[in-house]
Amino acid sequence: MTASLPRMIVADLDGTLLHDADTFEGRFITRRSIDAIHRLHDRGFIFAIATARPVSTGYEFVEKLPVDACVYLNGALIDLSPDRSDYDMLTSGVLPQDGHLLKIGFPSERAVQVCRYLLEAMPGLKVGIVMDDIRYVNWDISEMWKSQQFVITDFSDVPPGIADKIIAVPRPDQWDTLRGLVPPDFELSVSENTLAMLMNPLANKKQALRTLCARMEVPLGSTVSFGDDLIDIAMLRESGTGVAVANANPQVLAVADEICPSNNEDGVAQWLERLLGE
Repeated sequence: MTASLPRMIVADLDGTLLHDADTFEGRFITRRSIDAIHRLHDRGFIFAIATARPVSTGYEFVEKLPVDACVYLNGALIDLSPDRSDYDMLTSGVLPQDGHLLKIGFPSERAVQVCRYLLEAMPGLKVGIVMDDIRYVNWDISEMWKSQQFVITDFSDVPPGIADKIIAVPRPDQWDTLRGLVPPDFELSVSENTLAMLMNPLANKKQALRTLCARMEVPLGSTVSFGDDLIDIAMLRESGTGVAVANANPQVLAVADEICPSNNEDGVAQWLERLLGE
């Protein structure tokens, strides 16, 4: 347990706050976790979610919790005031003038160029562009995600806008090639050892944590973050205290300041209960 009380708690969703399930859509948060976060918030702590999920699959958890900020899409979309945002606003691609919603992406035209470049080097690569909660892809993504909206494309009809990320699902033999092809204006992140995400280098959980702290006037040293996957490592290192759930990737466990029980044991809730003296 951190020696002094933190001011802000930031938690990843999949593999961390959510319980596992046979399908992506079946993953869930328990009443114990919901109640612990409500008690935390009632005691004056700031609580935020930082997830690689898009709005379409992350928003439902924001609605269940007293969330002061939410980082979607691994940092490409940051909502600094969820009580002022609804689903339509978050997926419109239009930023409100009050500045509470931030997009950190890249022009869709550039995303198209990169997708074509990758396909030229790796024919058959499953690749696509995520923009405004629609996936413009060259394969049927329902084999992975049942509820996410997608359009099959050859990348000649992607509309103009600010894309959030490029996604790819390489075969095992394609990973090394993909890593060598990432353009210098993108950064590669890997989620759950299967999904490659090419993003704006400033769109990541570490930078998002810095943004949250700056906007909410919370020192980085007064934060606790929870995670399980490789994309959480930089955030855990940046936090005052980085906590890995026991089921985390071994590399995450190696860098964590603390380890709590697994996601399926409500490890985050158990840690929060200890913080609150329960």
